[in-house]
Amino acid sequence: MDRTGIFAGDDPFAIARSWLAEAEKTEPNDPNAIALSTVDDTGLPNVRMVLLKDIEEAAFVFYTNYEGKKAQEIAATGKAAFVMHWKSLARQVRVRGHVTKEDGAIADAYYRSRSLKSRLGAWASRQSQPLSSRAALMAEVAKVTATKGTDPERPPYWGGYRITPVEIEFWADGAFRLHDRFRWTRNTVDDAWSVERISP
Repeated sequence: MDRTGIFAGDDPFAIARSWLAEAEKTEPNDPNAIALSTVDDTGLPNVRMVLLKDIEEAAFVFYTNYEGKKAQEIAATGKAAFVMHWKSLARQVRVRGHVTKEDGAIADAYYRSRSLKSRLGAWASRQSQPLSSRAALMAEVAKVTATKGTDPERPPYWGGYRITPVEIEFWADGAFRLHDRFRWTRNTVDDAWSVERISP
């Protein structure tokens, strides 16, 4: 198989990290942005942009409010998918897999690394719930600031999710729309990867 150049390697996570590192040099805003997809209890998809915070040895990690719509849908299915696209590189990575919570020391450390305003915002926001006005939200931020101080602990309803994939696809733009696509698949997260070139 002619999997050379940007597609070369035996570890899809290393390839993804390499592509993201390249994008960080060329993409003007949020090179780690992903379009995260979940499904509701009727099977209707939901998609939204979130920021990927880590590509670990065997998983992709992002952080969010555990009470929002995406969290409810993840809790119901234990699955999610995302696509990461970089216009500057004309490349994308698609991922499908199983989701588990990151609700311990790693989540605590990441929360502490965020700006104080972001940490207070995590306390103030009741994600996806009806909100009467922006003024009401800012009043809640002021209240939280007064009660939580300058070093708030991580809210119990905020933390990470780890997506362990069973499918990863690397796509690069090709001339005349003859794109290059390589799909890595496995039946379970414990199986070895199988790689195939697929048609554009």
